Parts: sequence; structure tokens; C-alpha cells
Amino acid sequence: MKLLLIEDESRMADALSGILKLENYEVEIAKDGEAGLSAVLTGNYDIIISDVMLPGTDGFEIVSQARRAGIRTPILMLTAKGELEDKVAGLDSGADDYLTKPFMMKELLARLRALTRRSVKQPDGMLSFGDLELRIPNLMLTCITTKESVRLSDKEYRLLRCFMESRGRILTRETLAVRIWGYENEAEYNNVEVYLSFTRKKLSFIGSRTQIKAVRGVGYELKDEKCIES
Repeated sequence: MKLLLIEDESRMADALSGILKLENYEVEIAKDGEAGLSAVLTGNYDIIISDVMLPGTDGFEIVSQARRAGIRTPILMLTAKGELEDKVAGLDSGADDYLTKPFMMKELLARLRALTRRSVKQPDGMLSFGDLELRIPNLMLTCITTKESVRLSDKEYRLLRCFMESRGRILTRETLAVRIWGYENEAEYNNVEVYLSFTRKKLSFIGSRTQIKAVRGVGYELKDEKCIES
């Protein structure tokens, strides 16, 4: 499970990251607000932990911008402040849960498990868009019109999931590269084109009317052709 940790205190970030990795989380760290916001908007995470007090952009603004961008990833906020007003502000900005420092690691892990159980995915682990249904546990893509299904590769799944969770937003090639391969990976941009081609062929194979469209000079978007015609 991929987790983004936004925490400017290096010791805290390293300690949390080490424990979370032992719990089988794949952890990426952002150590200031700007880096955190950029990662949230361009990355592909299963869950996000963000401190409130950060250099540059604070945690409230990160959560608020994420929700305005249509990102529904569960977010847990951390803060040294325990006042009710701060908790309300965090939850009102779009956070899913709130934990006050200092805290017991067992409680943090329990809250993460609870958040992933009630994730924004549909209860049966499925994402949908247009006439498509993507079942996350087995990576099966189904066209509800033709009833045809096909299994996606891991990269095809990550690519299509990016589009489906973005709900019609245009995604740049750079954004897709980062979400699928990560910031530190040296994958070339033409890899994105290759997997776009693979995924389009899968959409065609199951007879879906939903297509990945290129927006010249900008990027790509997932479109339901029936909605366009109507």
C-alpha cells in the first residue's frame, strides 16, 4: 500500500517512515508544504498523512486543494495542537481523520487501517467511469454494456486508475509518469505512450465506448463518448 507522509520534522518523518515500512507500507516523504502539495496533486497514493504546521503551504491548504482537484484519497492530519477549533478546521477542509501529537504508534496504525477500510473506493473494491468497472482486487476491467472483461497489467491498472479517480480532469504526460513510476524512477516519457496504447487496446477489446483522448499540447483525459454525443 502506497503512503505519502508530509512532515517537516526530519526525525519524526524518518521514525514514522521506518515503522510504517515495517508494517508493509510503501512510504514517500515530502518535507515541506509545497513538495507535499505537488506530490498530492501528481502522485497516486492509497493514503496520505499530513502534518498541519508546514513550511510554505500548511496542511489545511494541502487538503483543501486536494479535494478541490477531485482527489479522494483518505487523509489523516497530524498536529501538536489539540484545540477543538483546529480539529474542526482540519475536518472541514476535507481531512478524514485527525491525530494530535504526541500519539502512540499503535493508535496511528489502527487509524490508518480504519481509513483504508472505509476508503473512497466502492465497498466491493471497484472504481467506475462511463461504461467501465475496474475491480481493484483482481485488476479486472469490465464493460457493463457488452459484459466483456479483461485483466489489466499492473501498469495498465495504475494508468486507468489515475484517469478514473481524476473524474474527467486532463492529466499531463509528466503527471502520469510520476503517478505510475514515481518521482525517483528514471522511466522515459515514451513509456507512458506505450502503456496508453496498451490500455486503449484493452478498452477496444471489451467494446467500451469510454476512450482515452489526447488533448493536444496539454495531456490526456478519459471520456465517455455517449456523454459527448448527447
